Amino acid sequence: MSAPFDYFQYKSGKLTAEGVSLEKIADLTGTPVYIYSAEAFLSPLRELKKGLAKLDHLVCFAVKSNSNIAILKMLADEGAGMDLVSGGELYRAGAAGIAGGKIVFSGVGKTPGEMDQALHYQDQGILSFNVESVGELKMLSAVATQSGKVAPVALRFNPDVNAKTHPYISTGLKKNKFGMTRQEILAAAKNLKEFPNIKFQGISVHIGSQLLSLSPLAEAFAFAKELKHELDEILLEPLSIMDLGGGVGITYKNEKAPPLQKYCELVNQAFGPKAKFKNPVKILIEPGRRMAGNSGILLTEVLYRKTRQAKDFLIVDAAMNDLIRPALYESYHDIVPVEKKRGKPRNTDIVGPVCETGDCFASDRKLPGDLNQGDLVAIMSAGAYGFTMASNYNSRPKPPEVLVRNGKFRVIRKRETYDDLIGLETV
Repeated sequence: MSAPFDYFQYKSGKLTAEGVSLEKIADLTGTPVYIYSAEAFLSPLRELKKGLAKLDHLVCFAVKSNSNIAILKMLADEGAGMDLVSGGELYRAGAAGIAGGKIVFSGVGKTPGEMDQALHYQDQGILSFNVESVGELKMLSAVATQSGKVAPVALRFNPDVNAKTHPYISTGLKKNKFGMTRQEILAAAKNLKEFPNIKFQGISVHIGSQLLSLSPLAEAFAFAKELKHELDEILLEPLSIMDLGGGVGITYKNEKAPPLQKYCELVNQAFGPKAKFKNPVKILIEPGRRMAGNSGILLTEVLYRKTRQAKDFLIVDAAMNDLIRPALYESYHDIVPVEKKRGKPRNTDIVGPVCETGDCFASDRKLPGDLNQGDLVAIMSAGAYGFTMASNYNSRPKPPEVLVRNGKFRVIRKRETYDDLIGLETV
């Protein structure tokens, strides 16, 4: 298997996670089950921290990509902050023991309740609100004033840069719902008296996810840097934070994902001493998929093989409710047998039991013809936007999550039960 899956390798003909038997995990938890490699999460975090060591920086993990509190705590213990987009994610951050000074709150639709929750987080509040509209700025000002708090703010800049990614995860074009224009930000800066209890401290820019080229980021960074220089001429105090978002892609199939070393070189070049800012700035970055994507798999069992003349169907016990990305984005996930098979490859569709034709993980894959009932297969690159997007469609309980670290594994979320499904309902 290729480099993106370094922590999921075959040993003696059977797939492992950091050397731990996937079959052994399945024996304990059953299937389907999400399995994560701790080292796969931590390795890119360490590489980013090393590459940005010359800058005052904070790596804020994008919680929406994988929000299990055991994962959040593990990353925080290695020095990571958190980028979150809801009150629920803020609550999870609290459960994981994340300090408020390491939290940024993004998202276009923060409610007054969520704003108040963040202002009072651990009594000290959070590092920054990434504000995305003038209306939100007015609401945050009102909530902060009523609470007797000062809200630290970075205005999210939409630079109208094409991220060249899937349209559903592109966020930096003027037609997207995200961020503010240059004119809106400059106007807000000139009229800060209209927003009491707001501390305008930075700019945020995030143009999309799964970027396979650094050139759109370089373009966005140049626009953001130029805007900071303009704002520093307007404001009484120069901006102290540049939040560069995330978005660097990963390899799902055969894409050439940008090396993190090259990404760090770009950040250093754009925002290091050559930037000639009036004051030192703190650089925030918000990787999610890059840290989580290839750090997890969805392990599933073959229920049946349907043999047809043109192709076969492997019906597995995982479904689109467990991993919706293929149905939602037509995304590619490599799918491999846990035990290496030697049967002649067959043209195969891998499908789930949900009553939707869209419940399909892969079409026309060449998989061993001797894969059959009871065999385990691994759906790769499922660590990001896998469990966090899972649902109970068809009244299917969500799968458990397992973390492998230092040759051992533990369940970090139990499998849901039927009682869990109806626990909040009444007749």
